[in-house]
Amino acid sequence: MSAALTLLDKLWSAHEILRRDDGVSLLWVDRHLVHEGSHHAFAKIKERGLAVAEPDLTFAVVDHYAPTRGRSKIADPQVARMIETLRTNAWSHDLKLFDLDDPSQGIVHVIGPEQGLTLPGLLINCGDSHTSTHGAFGALAFGIGATEVAHVLATQTVWQRKPRAMRITVDGTLGAGVSAKDVALAWIARLGTDGAQGHAVEYAGSTIRSLSMEGRMTLCNLSIEGGARFGMIAPDQATFEYLENRPFAPSGEAWRKACADWAALTSDADAFFDREVSLDAAEIAPTVTWGTSPEQALPISASVPDPDKVPHAKADAAREALKYMGLKPGQSLEGTPVDQVFIGSCTNGRIEDLREAAAVLRGRKAKVPGLISPGSALVKAQAEAEGLDRVFTKAGLEWVAAGCSMCVGMNGDLVDNGKRCASSTNRNFKGRQGRGARTHLMSPAMVAAAAVTGTLTDVRHLMSSRAA
Repeated sequence: MSAALTLLDKLWSAHEILRRDDGVSLLWVDRHLVHEGSHHAFAKIKERGLAVAEPDLTFAVVDHYAPTRGRSKIADPQVARMIETLRTNAWSHDLKLFDLDDPSQGIVHVIGPEQGLTLPGLLINCGDSHTSTHGAFGALAFGIGATEVAHVLATQTVWQRKPRAMRITVDGTLGAGVSAKDVALAWIARLGTDGAQGHAVEYAGSTIRSLSMEGRMTLCNLSIEGGARFGMIAPDQATFEYLENRPFAPSGEAWRKACADWAALTSDADAFFDREVSLDAAEIAPTVTWGTSPEQALPISASVPDPDKVPHAKADAAREALKYMGLKPGQSLEGTPVDQVFIGSCTNGRIEDLREAAAVLRGRKAKVPGLISPGSALVKAQAEAEGLDRVFTKAGLEWVAAGCSMCVGMNGDLVDNGKRCASSTNRNFKGRQGRGARTHLMSPAMVAAAAVTGTLTDVRHLMSSRAA
């Protein structure tokens, strides 16, 4: 009898060309996504006189440096130069380019699924750590470094050591105001930023199955913040319904055959996982970060921890984080003033995220300024068709174009030194949103609640007052 296989086993073996004596595998890459930051890799292959091996499998996206305002004439010469370099590289190698004026432009991890470039069973690489987002479709998706990007450009293959298999099972019903973002922050806070180190995480359980594809993408996106090599979820009917009729998805008989093949992309019932973790959805609350690491997160109802009472190995990091964040032990998280808010990013910039934020903001005024950047031009158009942009602007927030924006601050959208930002993004590292910026990660609905009150706030209070 053949051994039971995990989803990881099945995807890995389907792409493995050969395995070296040291156990490292050469894998075929089905989709290679490049952006402005990939210029080092293009320079490497140019130095060697090489062309892109598979131009039809390589897609270029303007996102990290994409201005969210003033695109007709980019004021920052560095931003303009980075974008122009990507254009030149894409044109010279005959790559499909999602440029600033493309109606499908957006963040690479948003437009990949949106365009149907992301499909179950594929191996997807990009020079960006949050490539794990695409694993929500039952794909083998992970970020790679500049040298590896050059290797993929030149050969359409990548060398990788197979990670160990880990399964995080979440069962039960999420409470009101609790989202996939809270699930992710909850498990990272519980296990730590190294909790899944060396593993590929497969998410399973009734809670995961009930998530929309947008929620699944958020969860897989944040796998990296828990130390995982990547995250993934077996495809199901929700996956197929999301992908049907997408521009790059199969159609007709090819679509029907693909769905039948994709249905087999699931871990066998008795497959072995190197590590198993279980969570009860009912125990997960709206969650916010208090420090400078995604693991430094707690339910909004909690208080800032005392470094003297956290595990010794993490006490110094907690002290440094509190000093940087300007918080004191014992201080209630709820009620902590914020200076501004941001909604967007490849973590939470999709239409569902914007709808959840708008539900909180509708008919209310923001007490602090804020920026809302949709994940793609198509998301922006859909939000405007639904009137969400008017909800945001009437609340006093700024509605801008698609791009990575304030998540990483490469395009000029920044949080000022010492200012506190409630953000729907994925990282709260020191200086991530700007030098001295103090970032609190949370769901889009929680960001909206912070905008309305001017403080970190339990969104459930605003939801219950509206229901009343």
